[in-house]
Amino acid sequence: MTRAAETAPKTYGWEIRASDLRVRVGRKKLAVDGLDLSLGLGTHGLLGPNGAGKTSLIRALATVLRPAGGELELLGTSVAGLGDHRALRRRIGYLPQDFGYYKRFTVREFVEYMAWLKEVPKAAVPAAVQRAVERVGLADRADHRMKTLSGGMVRRAGIAQAIVNDPEVLLLDEPTAGLDPAQRLRFRELLQELGRDTCVVVSTHLVEDVAAACSDVVLFAEGRLVFQGTPDDLAAAGGAEHPGDSPLERGYSALLQDSGRTGGNW
Repeated sequence: MTRAAETAPKTYGWEIRASDLRVRVGRKKLAVDGLDLSLGLGTHGLLGPNGAGKTSLIRALATVLRPAGGELELLGTSVAGLGDHRALRRRIGYLPQDFGYYKRFTVREFVEYMAWLKEVPKAAVPAAVQRAVERVGLADRADHRMKTLSGGMVRRAGIAQAIVNDPEVLLLDEPTAGLDPAQRLRFRELLQELGRDTCVVVSTHLVEDVAAACSDVVLFAEGRLVFQGTPDDLAAAGGAEHPGDSPLERGYSALLQDSGRTGGNW
């Protein structure tokens, strides 16, 4: 059992709530502009073109970026202002697009180190680490050094560290980057499993991953919410006249076209 499980019960309501949320990148650009969003248990796919503001939103949800305005509440705790968010971070798992690690660490040492940073109780660490590496299919590589891994394996090690503390909110930014097709299929199954009792937010460009693994779709463009609904709702939004190789892609194109938003440059 992790420290989060010992100190705080699971919450079953809106794990993430944002109201008129604004997140600034640099001094001038608003990457998130007036967002109203509520997310509960389940796997939520965050879609949007390059520059839509997805990564900035994920970073704000991870308490890495401080909101420039509006309200943001995670697991019943306001994070809109300054403060010490260490207790909250114990209950969150986060995989950024790019993450650092010591190349001489083995996979096990890397995930153990991240468990220590998240204050998982010392006695619980070995079992938590073993379970995490097994869930991402790296049990046979657990004692290999990180520098010997392929890009896809490194990504899976990153997913392992994100789930080692059994988080209540799990934030994954482009988690399937570098995974081969078979690994992506296994990862989709893991997302479905995690979403049963966790609020999972997955930022991705791959519409097919959302269709296979997510119960809810959030479409984001130019810092604003364009659509929220089920994958079936997204598919129903498009028609044969819209670009795309599948109903979901055509729905994605139609909604962006109707909103007049195609993404930004930041």
